[in-house]
Formats: sequence, C-alpha cells, structure tokens
Amino acid sequence: MEPYRLTATQAVSQIQAGTLTVSAYVTSLLSRIEQRDEAVQAWAYLDRELVLRRARELDVIPPGERGPLYGVVVGVKDVIYTKDMPTQHNSPIYKDDAPALDAGCVAILRSSGALILRKTTTTEFAATITSPATRNPHDPARTLGGSMIRPASFNGVYALKPTWGAISPEGLKVYSLTLDTLGLYARSAADLELLGASGNSEAKGVSGMRFAVLKNPRAAFPDPGLGSQHAITKAVALLREHGATVDEIDNDTVWPDFDQMPTWHRTVMTTDGRVALDEQLAGQVENKGGFTHKARLAALDGIAALQPRVDQVLQGYEALLTPSVPDEAPVGFENTGSAAFNSVWRALHVPVVNVPGFQGEDGLPVGVSLVAPRYRDRHLVRVRAAVGEIFEAQGGWRPKNHIHD
Repeated sequence: MEPYRLTATQAVSQIQAGTLTVSAYVTSLLSRIEQRDEAVQAWAYLDRELVLRRARELDVIPPGERGPLYGVVVGVKDVIYTKDMPTQHNSPIYKDDAPALDAGCVAILRSSGALILRKTTTTEFAATITSPATRNPHDPARTLGGSMIRPASFNGVYALKPTWGAISPEGLKVYSLTLDTLGLYARSAADLELLGASGNSEAKGVSGMRFAVLKNPRAAFPDPGLGSQHAITKAVALLREHGATVDEIDNDTVWPDFDQMPTWHRTVMTTDGRVALDEQLAGQVENKGGFTHKARLAALDGIAALQPRVDQVLQGYEALLTPSVPDEAPVGFENTGSAAFNSVWRALHVPVVNVPGFQGEDGLPVGVSLVAPRYRDRHLVRVRAAVGEIFEAQGGWRPKNHIHD
C-alpha cells in the first residue's frame, strides 16, 4: 500500500515500528496532492521544501524523545494562525499575511510531534456561505460543505465537533465567541482518538447499549431528504439488530422550547457576527435584521436554560442519533449546504460526531450524527468506535479510493 493511503493510526504504527520514515510518508502525501489537487483544490498554501525539512527534523528525534503524536500529519484550516505559513482567511485583506506565532491548538500539535502539512481552504473568515474553490472529491460539480459535520457527511469521513471550549480558540479568527468550536476531521474512527480523545475507545460492540432518536424533530429541523431518511432508518435498524435499544424521545414533552433553538441560534450568531467587518457580512454589521438587545438576551437565556435539561435526558443514553445533513452534497457552489441539522447542537455546546457509512440516491455519502451531553466527548468517541464498525460494514456505502487520497 502506498503510504498516502494509510490512516493516521496506520502510519504512526509503521513509523513507530521503523518500517516507515516521516520523510517517506510526507513525500508520498505530497506526491498524491500534486496528482489530485488540481481537481479537488483543497489547499490554500503549501511550502514543499519547508514540509520536507520538518519531516527530516522529525526523523532524527530519538525514540525516547518523541511526542504522543509523532508522525501524525495534519492540515490546518486557513483561519488558524501558523507561524511558518500565511494565514489568509480566504480574504484579499489578508493575502500573504504571516503571523509570527502559532494558534494554541497548532502549538500543542507541534509539541506533541505532529507535522503541519498545509493550510486548507475556507469560506471567507469561515463566516460566509459561499463555497471556496474546493470541490467534492466524489463529484466535482458539488460543494465540499462548510463548518465540521456537513463536510464530513458530504465527503464520507469522520468528524468530531467537541464540547464548546474543549479546544482553545486562541489564535483562531473568531466569528462568534458564543458558538465557534474547533473540531477535527479524520479518515478513520481510530484517528479521531489519536488527535482528540485519549483513553480506550476500542469497539466492544453495541449490545446492551441504549440510543435515542427524536420523535418530533420537525419543529426544530426541516424534513430530511431521502438519503438522510434512509441513513437514520438503517442506522436504527442496524443498532437493534446488534442488540442495542433505540428509544424515541418526544422532544415536545421533555423539551417544549426545543423548537425555539433555530431562532435562538440565528439571533446569537448574527449578533455575535456584527464584529466581523466583511462585505458579505455588512448586513449583519449594520444590523439589517433588526435584532435587538432584548432578543439577544432572550436567546442566550433560553439556550442556557435548555442546556442542562438536554444534558440530563441524554445522560440516560449512549448517544442520540440525528441526521448530519439534509441529504447528499448539493450540486453547485453558491453555498456550502444547509446547516439546519447542525446549528441546534452547536448552540447547545454538546459534542457531535459524524459517522459515515450510508449513501443517498446518487450513491454519494451521507452520515449520521451521534450527540452526547457536554463534556462527554471521550465517551462519545468510544461509542463512535462501536457504532462506526457496524455502519461502515453494513450501512450500504463504500468510499471510493480517492476519498482517502
């Protein structure tokens, strides 16, 4: 197998065993990027010689001095400061801008032995809805997606949106102090643990586990398309077939104000976003939506009151199953796809994992989200390992080779 096809976990295992060097691994990745990036356009910046020099530096570190992420190669979104690469926010205002320091998350990665490969593309300031140049690797006529859970679902990979504040936002271009959450993409379930959640997440099967789905989600969410309908139905059936219990939560009864969440989220996001001085966001800066301080306070207070009640109900389950997206990635690049199934959980500050394994009518990937109470991120990663093993094997979708390139 070519090194670029390895998951991070597999690559680290080979590097630790001495059968693969960091330099050889990085060279393989760079070679594959050169072959594919003209079509996918996933990268905003690359300094090939810098990356190879960093790889050679890592190769000579004695085994006893290597960090826990030694040999892990990471791409960093181009709204996060990197001291040796420009941070341009996909904005002409910041073209070639080079901060002299790393963001907190980047500094931690480096000190743990990881290698920062490149900066990935982003919507402008990670705040607009217009797709960047990047194309969906399964279908270049479709959007890659935006934020965290949507792109993971559209592209058939794992993602973890952790509990709000679990990863320091220091050095991140902030759009909403109340909502912004740094997250992780990974090629495999095990890779998520490597980067974001230490501890034993070994899949032990779902038999005896309890899961939940929402009985009346339409007050807060739109009707999902056929792809997401199939994914949730199939996911529930697979869990039950493997010995798990799946209960329906009547959110109208346990959380009667749950249907206010989309409005509350929009109010908080828009009023927070007024500090972002960007042409596309001028309407927010000028408050053309007419959001009042009273409405903002009502939204903040409503969300704060609902958070512990959501946590309390979810404590009784391994996770809540919910659609990650309305359906497959939409055709075109006018926007990054609907965030309707993501905004509620974002505002509630709960951890969310996208688990791939399903497909829509056109044979493109559709994921299912697992949601847990705040600060149960490691628990969610453990559950994801068990669930992902089943969904990937029996969900009905297999990734094309190039999704792992």
